[in-house]
Amino acid sequence: MPKPYKILTTPNEILNKPVTAVSKFDKRLKGIVDRMVATLDVQTDPPGVGLAANQIGLCLAIFVIKKNKNDKPQVFINPEILEKGKLMQNLEDSPNCSFEGCLSIPRIWSPVDRFDWVKVKFQDLSGNVLIKKFSGMDSVIVQHEVDHLNGILFTKRVMEQNKNLYKEVGNKFVKIDL
Repeated sequence: MPKPYKILTTPNEILNKPVTAVSKFDKRLKGIVDRMVATLDVQTDPPGVGLAANQIGLCLAIFVIKKNKNDKPQVFINPEILEKGKLMQNLEDSPNCSFEGCLSIPRIWSPVDRFDWVKVKFQDLSGNVLIKKFSGMDSVIVQHEVDHLNGILFTKRVMEQNKNLYKEVGNKFVKIDL
């Protein structure tokens, strides 16, 4: 297994800056992606489902998704959201409420309104251009990671949407007073 990267946490400035497009599709890029996947694989508390390059200190338009340990990783290079579905309200008092978190903001969670589907144009490790539609949890993860590449942390979305942030304390979520 490749050596995992150290994940940067807030307030590291690179997390708030847009990244640069990848132009070279070579062995170095493959090595970076392999280490990103290894980094995601070793996250257990909490487990991670996605990781953007700027979270490991690289200002490159790359992210990887791996919803479960045994899943094959999905690699997105130079992603661009082309179309969006309906904005779904993720209400705290709804029985379907789900909380979003981030490996760069440990133990902080919140419901975030996200589009129910997105169509994304991106490149694979060989530079091939792909266009795919993602829905459900995949859509949420893609939107979260594209935000990272644009220098936007999920907490900014929470503030824009007038939502509450919660700190994980033991096995409970405690509202943070801002």
